Amino acid sequence: MKANSRPSQPSSKGGTSVRKIAQADLPTRYGRFTIVGFQGRGKNEEAVALVRGNLIGKAPPLVRVHSQCLTGDVLGSLRCDCRSQLELSLKKIAQAASGILLYLPQEGRGIGLMNKLRAYQLQDGGMDTVEANEKLGFAADAREYDFTAQVLKKLGAKRIRLLSNNPEKVRQLEKGGIQVIERVPCQPRVSKISRRYLKTKKRKMGHILKGI
Repeated sequence: MKANSRPSQPSSKGGTSVRKIAQADLPTRYGRFTIVGFQGRGKNEEAVALVRGNLIGKAPPLVRVHSQCLTGDVLGSLRCDCRSQLELSLKKIAQAASGILLYLPQEGRGIGLMNKLRAYQLQDGGMDTVEANEKLGFAADAREYDFTAQVLKKLGAKRIRLLSNNPEKVRQLEKGGIQVIERVPCQPRVSKISRRYLKTKKRKMGHILKGI
């Protein structure tokens, strides 16, 4: 991928149209990546990809599809394991032959930041994360991954190793035409505060978590 290449134009073919907006070098404490911005036609169809290595080589890239979490990723909240997963993923991708961290604006598993804070308030009153979302009229997990699959295809990553504990993410990506040849666990050390949250994800949402 050349940093000075022009943004690609929307495809005229059927399906979700994905446009590459810009790309640049991004040195991080985990290593040097190429950061690429993508946009689709639908609401919230945006993504940032941190790319490392040759994505179309023989070895499938290691991929993390990470949903934005202001409270965890930025503010260091211990209510969830989002920041720990983000850091673990960047570390593993930097060590792999090739990989992608795809960062998506899907705050609160797709319900948005303000509704996520409302869900926190309900959780403070005794509800778990699933009960709180449903009380607000949302699904336990409102995220969809068709646009994600289109971005991965745009990057040339049609066969991947996916860093995830979520079987539904695997199912949706495969439905979108991405071959997930391996699900790689993404389970950092669990804090006492986040343990209840993770237990709910395992028990009610089917996440594959060991020792929880």
